[in-house]
Amino acid sequence: MGAKSFLEGGIASVIAGCSTHPLDLIKVRLQLHGETPSSTTVTLLRPALAFPNSSAAFLATTTSSVPKVGPISLGINIVKSEGAAALFSGVSATVLRQTLYSTTRMGLYEVLKNKWTDPESGKLNLTRKIGAGLVAGGIGAAVGNPADVAMVRMQADGRLPLAQRRNYAGVGDAITRMVKSEGVTSLWRGSALTINRAMIVTAAQLASYDQFKEGIVESGVMKDGLGTHVVASFAAGFVAAVASNPVDVIKTRVMNMKVGAYEGAWDCAVKTVRAEGPMALYKGFVPTVCRQGPFTVVLFVTLEQVRKLLRDF
Repeated sequence: MGAKSFLEGGIASVIAGCSTHPLDLIKVRLQLHGETPSSTTVTLLRPALAFPNSSAAFLATTTSSVPKVGPISLGINIVKSEGAAALFSGVSATVLRQTLYSTTRMGLYEVLKNKWTDPESGKLNLTRKIGAGLVAGGIGAAVGNPADVAMVRMQADGRLPLAQRRNYAGVGDAITRMVKSEGVTSLWRGSALTINRAMIVTAAQLASYDQFKEGIVESGVMKDGLGTHVVASFAAGFVAAVASNPVDVIKTRVMNMKVGAYEGAWDCAVKTVRAEGPMALYKGFVPTVCRQGPFTVVLFVTLEQVRKLLRDF
């Protein structure tokens, strides 16, 4: 039973990841938009009582507004400048990431959920669902981080000048070159952020899906079928997007950075807010929602169908 839950989750995750990859690529490009040091800074008067090295000091500086770009216009620009195939840059890394990360988290979540379910009532409360999601997401992220780093770099490559592009041939080439030039530890760059994000996403996504689904069925609004799965999964995707976007922005920038650009996650967050304002942490939110919604719908609808197919095995 445990092995089957990993297989079901893996199949559903790979299908969902590949089908929504272009939206994920646009999200990554938007999250990196404005990161270049070309923007001009304007120093404001620092409050008299603020200490120079305090964590609040970064609020004393800001930048001139970076030209805004939306997901649709960005997508059109990518197609015009790089070709339609560029929307699937890094898809091989997505397949590997979903195979490692999502297979682990989906299967482990089901194992923990079954183990922690009350044998008498057959129910699992929301707190335990969230706990199962946190554990499963953290372990899954640790396993899949190398593919995650490769995917971010491959998706972001097209925004760099031609002379600076890495031009990875595929996920295998990306991982091999990273190990040779930056060391094995580079494969786990941003892993703390990846794990934190995965814990948030998995807990929000899987726990809220189960909760929404149970609530809809128990209230009698809809029966347990395709309609319920679509509604519950889209709601779960929105919850996951809201909860994870700030961590996702920092994770993307740390993974894509040149060596030495940031000293760590906190340094990246401070520099991002200082240069672009607090709302920079929600860059790419629209495509995140647009991606998380369809991704979660495809994920859970496919998962439910795969479960039906494998029910007798």
